[in-house]
Amino acid sequence: MQPISITRRTFLGSLGVFAVALPSFAGDGERKTPNVVMIVGDDMHWGDFGFMGHKVIQTPRLDRLAREGAVFANGYVPTSLCRASLATLLTGLYPHQHRICCNDPPQGIDRTQMHPFIRNSPTIPRLLREAKYDSLQTGKFWEGSFANAGFTHGETTNTDRHIAIKTPQIGRATMQPITDFIDQHERSPFFIWYAPMLPHRPHNPPERFLKRYNVGGRDLNIAKYMAMCEWFDETCGQLLDHLDKRKLTDNTLIVFCIDNGWITPTVAEDKKSPFGADRGKRSPYDGGIRTPFILRWPNHTRAGRYSDLALTIDFTPTILRACNVKVPDAMQGMDLMQPAAGRGRLKRDAVFGEIYVHTSTNLKMPRLDVTHRWVRAGDWKLIVHLTEKKQIELFNLANDPHERSNLAQKDAERVRELQRLLERWVALQ
Repeated sequence: MQPISITRRTFLGSLGVFAVALPSFAGDGERKTPNVVMIVGDDMHWGDFGFMGHKVIQTPRLDRLAREGAVFANGYVPTSLCRASLATLLTGLYPHQHRICCNDPPQGIDRTQMHPFIRNSPTIPRLLREAKYDSLQTGKFWEGSFANAGFTHGETTNTDRHIAIKTPQIGRATMQPITDFIDQHERSPFFIWYAPMLPHRPHNPPERFLKRYNVGGRDLNIAKYMAMCEWFDETCGQLLDHLDKRKLTDNTLIVFCIDNGWITPTVAEDKKSPFGADRGKRSPYDGGIRTPFILRWPNHTRAGRYSDLALTIDFTPTILRACNVKVPDAMQGMDLMQPAAGRGRLKRDAVFGEIYVHTSTNLKMPRLDVTHRWVRAGDWKLIVHLTEKKQIELFNLANDPHERSNLAQKDAERVRELQRLLERWVALQ
């Protein structure tokens, strides 16, 4: 067995703290900074796309985006809870850095007491203001007014919990806030946050989609979820089509991921948990934390599939460098544009994350609410359970992508190596 290197240099590289040069592309001349559109799916399994090999769910527009862009099939979120995950996408920080580790504050604590966390963090829209970008927030956003994260335009206000409730819901009912914003910014750079509550519950797809999947005795819950995935895909196509219509596609960087995974329970299982079936949302398994990434920027990304281990902390530095904006020192992510352009691999050996409880017990001490820690290095993944049985699980994802065979007792040496990596990551927090 080849040991995993845990020298200081390699370990720091696994955290993504190497400086990465701004990419240059032959023939570009003076490079124009791109518009940026971030598309974030909500509660969707990493394999539930045509381009990820699903045999039933149809996602033709995202499949096309994947064919035209760079696909990182081994993408991960640090934690499989939506609020914490979305905050990481906006800030490029781990949850323990931005401190938004839960969905809800402790009982008796008003939600507004968490809003300073996002106001005091570097965020994509706030930093892009340095380069004269306007920005639009639509869909899921838990942090009060869109202005708290530096957006110049948006839907969510301080009176909303996590999504605007006084307007037609983006994606499900309309795309007009986005199309109007694009029309108003054809000649000035923009950043768009499209995080619709799709395919998130309620699973109430239009009949035109449901009839495609509610066939052959398939469980109704499963059919509804599948239809929701295709509905989400259609809305992504509507956004992409409008960029085409306005001739903005060539100078727009599209980044795509999901906020956390999801495994749909059957009708019989549905009463067990509002968070879906086991090993999905809120879990440390790939069903909860894995997500494909897509990056497409014509003439800058190279179409193909890339095996690099990627983490959603990478999106913010990637976007900032593409827009010629300085990356704050606190961000540990890496620039995905280099491998996405076919210019070598990320200098990273491992990715890490933590799972937190849904409702915080102490906003000042999020470490108290950690239930699991995990690390993936190469094809190997270690999960450490911090509650109840204190179990340790080791999986070889190449042979066991659904994590059914725990090899911890059979490969104690690899467990120790991965534990050392994880412990050193925790020590740097």
